[in-house]
Amino acid sequence: MGRRAALFPGQGAQKVGMGRAVCERHPAAREIFDRANAALGLDIAAICMDGPAEKLKETEIQQPAVFTTTMACVEAWRTESAEPQPVEAAAGLSIGEYAALTYAGALNFDDAVQLVRKRGRFMHEAAVENPGAMATVLGMTADELEPLVAEAAAKGTLVLANYNSPGQIVASGVVDAVDELCRLAEDAGAKRCIKLNVSGAFHSPLMQPASDRLAAELEQIEIKTPRIPVVGNVDAEPAADPADIRRKLVEQLTSPVLWEQSMRRLLADGFDRFVEIGPGKVLAGLMRRIERSARVENYEA
Repeated sequence: MGRRAALFPGQGAQKVGMGRAVCERHPAAREIFDRANAALGLDIAAICMDGPAEKLKETEIQQPAVFTTTMACVEAWRTESAEPQPVEAAAGLSIGEYAALTYAGALNFDDAVQLVRKRGRFMHEAAVENPGAMATVLGMTADELEPLVAEAAAKGTLVLANYNSPGQIVASGVVDAVDELCRLAEDAGAKRCIKLNVSGAFHSPLMQPASDRLAAELEQIEIKTPRIPVVGNVDAEPAADPADIRRKLVEQLTSPVLWEQSMRRLLADGFDRFVEIGPGKVLAGLMRRIERSARVENYEA
């Protein structure tokens, strides 16, 4: 038997009703929502469980909602999990990295939930200041896409923003450049190019205003050495030094999410069992494309 790591989902995993089941089963999960409500001065529990869906899609709400639901699932999972094998590492997709760091003891929950709400607000404000879009390209490799990105970038800022799995890469940038990339990619043989329902060009240089504001907020909170390695999105490497963690969280907003590379790092380190904790099963699906032999359990709201 190999080693086990915990995985935490990102923005887009939300759904109305999330969190209700774990809160009904576990007082510790309900306590997480109560702490979030108090820290935010907002009934995030009601929005998660009752909607409306349009409210849950707002970036400033969506990020703390996914984070809080994930951490409530962590508490319920800890109560229910009877497996003796420990979790020896963690990783989270975009906003999920904050859940991974909180799970690993690097961030305090109350600090983290306020921070992710501010992160969402800063990203929304940056999107208003620097409008953009994102699109998932299916059926092409990064090597095949890079020259097309360079060509489409004649219309404005454009980067590869998420390396999710083989054949699933997300581009981010100004609208005209994203649209041009979709046209070029489909002409070059991509299976599909899907525009994402997001408010801006996340994980691209257009998020620099948000990155600057987040850096100032991160300076105000304590970050501890994590008790287990947390593989970061920006470099697919674990960081133990709090200063490095702080730097990587700032860079994450303008840098690509190296999810496939992060999973391959864990696989190379002997991890072959994973538990995805939080709403949805997106990460399990990505792992099937990265390494079909890896076993992924799900514990969701």
